[in-house]
Amino acid sequence: MFDQNCKKCERLAHFLADVKKKYPDYHALPVAPYGAKNAKILIVGLAPGMHGANRTGRPFTGDTAGVLLYETLYKFGLANKPQSIALNDGFKLKKCKITNAVKCLPPQNKPTGEEVNICNAFLADELQEMPLGSVIIGLGGVAHNAVLKAQGLKLSRYKFAHEAIHQLENHTLIDSYHCSRYNTQTKRLTEKMFHNVFKRAIKLAGL
Repeated sequence: MFDQNCKKCERLAHFLADVKKKYPDYHALPVAPYGAKNAKILIVGLAPGMHGANRTGRPFTGDTAGVLLYETLYKFGLANKPQSIALNDGFKLKKCKITNAVKCLPPQNKPTGEEVNICNAFLADELQEMPLGSVIIGLGGVAHNAVLKAQGLKLSRYKFAHEAIHQLENHTLIDSYHCSRYNTQTKRLTEKMFHNVFKRAIKLAGL
C-alpha cells in the first residue's frame, strides 16, 4: 500500500529533503493516488512535477501538465471542475483515479530505472484494487512499461504507441503521449488526440 513516509530510493529521499528546505511550504513527500473509490479508469503519469504535485500533494495539480488533463476529464464528465489547483479547492474526480509510476519528485523529472522498479510495488497494489475490466491510461512510455511490469507482463509483447490498445489479463491498457507542456506546445500531442484517448477509455470502461 502507498506509504507517504517511504524512503526506499535514497537519491529521491535526499532530493526531497533538499527541496523541503528550499520550499518549506511544499508537500515534498511521496504523492498519493487521487480519485474516486468506484473508479473504472486509472490514469498513470510519470512522476510529480516540482511546482505541481510536489508542491500541492495531488497528482498533476498546479502544474502545466495538468491543464489539458483536468480540462479533458471535466469535458467527459470525469471531474466536477475543469481545474485542479490545490487540495482545498473542492475538486473531485468521478469514476477515475490518477497516480504516477514514481510517487516522488525525481531530479530533472527523470527517475532511474531502479527507482521505477522500486516504486512499482505501489502501482501493482493500485492495479489490484481496480475492478476487473477497468481501463488503464498510460501517459508516456515510462508509465506504459510500469503498468506492464506491475502486471508481471513482458514489455516486448506490448509496444507503446499513441492510442494503442492492449488487452491485459484483467484490464485494458490505452497508451497516450504524456500531456507535458513540451508535447502540447510542439503539437506532438494535440487536444483532439488526447480527447480521442479518453473517448475510447470511457467506451471500453462502459461509462
